[in-house]
Amino acid sequence: MILHTLPAIGLEFSGPCYAVPKLCEALIAAGVETTLAVLDWVPGVAAPAYVKRFPLGWGPRKLGRSPAMARWLAEQARSGEAEVIHSHGLWMMPNVYPGWARKVGDVRLVVSPRGTLSDWALNHHALCKRIFWALLQRQTLERADCFHATADGEYEAIRRLGFRQPVAVLPNGIDTPPYEKPPAGTRRCLLYLGRIHKVKGIDLLLRAWRAVARKFPDWDLIIAGPDDGGYLPEYQRLAADLGVERVSFPGPVYGEEKLRMYRSAELYVLPTRSENFAVTVAEALAAGTPAIVSKGAPWSGLEKEGAGWWVEIGVDPLVAALETALAQPPEVLRAMGARGRAWMIRDFTWEAVARQMASVYRWLCGQGERPPCVRTE
Repeated sequence: MILHTLPAIGLEFSGPCYAVPKLCEALIAAGVETTLAVLDWVPGVAAPAYVKRFPLGWGPRKLGRSPAMARWLAEQARSGEAEVIHSHGLWMMPNVYPGWARKVGDVRLVVSPRGTLSDWALNHHALCKRIFWALLQRQTLERADCFHATADGEYEAIRRLGFRQPVAVLPNGIDTPPYEKPPAGTRRCLLYLGRIHKVKGIDLLLRAWRAVARKFPDWDLIIAGPDDGGYLPEYQRLAADLGVERVSFPGPVYGEEKLRMYRSAELYVLPTRSENFAVTVAEALAAGTPAIVSKGAPWSGLEKEGAGWWVEIGVDPLVAALETALAQPPEVLRAMGARGRAWMIRDFTWEAVARQMASVYRWLCGQGERPPCVRTE
């Protein structure tokens, strides 16, 4: 059995809360016995059958302490029920317990940092992380038999920190909805959709939009997503102070409404300062919408595939990209979006990712040769 651990599920705006359950479901569909252990943040809310929830113990909620989860993981390791424990994320106790279980049982440990080892992430609340690292987190990473990185940048971050274990470099998968693009109208939409948070570079986007908005009066900017940490009022004030035109903040969107927004946009933009994957880019491309993405996210393939622009972090590079992209006629952007969608279908299906991840698990358990996605250098 493969055990996955994740602090929480059900937060649609959080990348791992989407990606990890999707990976588990694809593994189950491929015939891999899989259980996902999570904390029971909201008791009484239904969860899929493959999810096992554990109560929070005493202590700060952001620490996620759960002695029940720790005991259960150790029991699974000692009994031999679990062949692999796959831990997702860092900086909470559910990301430490798998290392404890690895120490007491004959079980392999895989760790997916999920963006938590980038320079930006390490410097955010740096003092608390340095303490947690020294006391708890580093021990778990030292006990890992293999890491999983969703992009080359994350692989490089693992190596910079001195970890020499094998690393499986596999992207997140993506659901590919039916292709439906509404006919071009009189108004054109530039869309940001994701968490409203400092790391996402929304302040950079607002300043860049101020520089280009008057040149492109037929375009509107929509900044959609949930407020994560109280940044929304700050960015609304910034928009007012800058005097930017035709920008709206509609709040969080989910499900069919989110898909409708991706489809109706002619262009998606993500000016992030740091991202290990950025599932919203994949979602936009899968919906047939090309993208402008900063080099804070690992989307160099946008230019190789002719599906968008990959630019340096900052206002000036974003202004240059917007001036080029917004000047394109609808049929050119639509063709770029079609190429992006074909790319997602070819390389980013959950079925393909699950097959490769299952081969990593088998290799770790001595049941096959090292898969091509695993790097040992």
